[in-house]
Amino acid sequence: MHALIQGVILGVLTGGVYALMASGQTLIFGIMKVVNLAQGAMVVLAAYLSYTLFTQFGIDPLLSIPITTVVMFVLGVVIQLAFLRPLKPEDIGQLSLLVTFAVALLLEGIMGVLFNTTHRSINTSYADSSWTIAGYQVTVVGVYAFALSLGALALLFLLLNRTGFGRAVRATVQNPVSARLLGVDTGRISALGFGLGAATAAAAGSVYGLLFPFNPSSHYDLISKLLSIVVLGGLGSISGSVVAAIIVSTASAVVASTISPIWSEFTFFVILLAVLLVRPRGLFGAVERGSL
Repeated sequence: MHALIQGVILGVLTGGVYALMASGQTLIFGIMKVVNLAQGAMVVLAAYLSYTLFTQFGIDPLLSIPITTVVMFVLGVVIQLAFLRPLKPEDIGQLSLLVTFAVALLLEGIMGVLFNTTHRSINTSYADSSWTIAGYQVTVVGVYAFALSLGALALLFLLLNRTGFGRAVRATVQNPVSARLLGVDTGRISALGFGLGAATAAAAGSVYGLLFPFNPSSHYDLISKLLSIVVLGGLGSISGSVVAAIIVSTASAVVASTISPIWSEFTFFVILLAVLLVRPRGLFGAVERGSL
């Protein structure tokens, strides 16, 4: 029982980080109907940026998030304008998979040249610290990462539901043709939306570097997990992605702590398969798709 509860604690804390990563993936799909296979690579790139700011300038990874967020937002807008905007609307669904995968490989190559393929980790003074609460270990990094992820998700929710930009985003998601007729510049919204998705990757990347060692090829494992979370939650549903991230992360941690870490990696896909057999549109797809 002790191992089970310890696994649940670890899974929930880590799930917040996965939720933040997946929210950007879901946002991009909701706006553009693009499955962004470069999201994992952008998370790893943000981790490298945070690592560089920490090792070269002594900036704490949590404090460097405003810097990495701005950099990744600009990069996201550039990627959308340079590689996705030229695609014809009728082809974007299929060709975007190839384009975003090519972007992921490009980012992987750049990171390999700049940082080589050695695994890196961000070792702060609190990296190995933990609190003991009722006999259970709670890592300081895990709590910080979870709190930061919740804060970032709250800001994203407020942006999408309490601002003019958010209303334009939701209109574009629900009906792009009607949104254009109402004066919404859907091209601009797509570029900014992709940038916003990259910005969430930046915030997640900083805490990802605190929690896990990484190298340029880490994005392959990340993107497989993110796609599982997004599909499980329901394509286009940010709230669904958050719930799905908590579920699969917790289940994976419980399996790792009670059975074997080897089997924990399969948990994402086992849960995804089980849910889709019962509910093909995902947990929230039928109700919330198109609403974010």
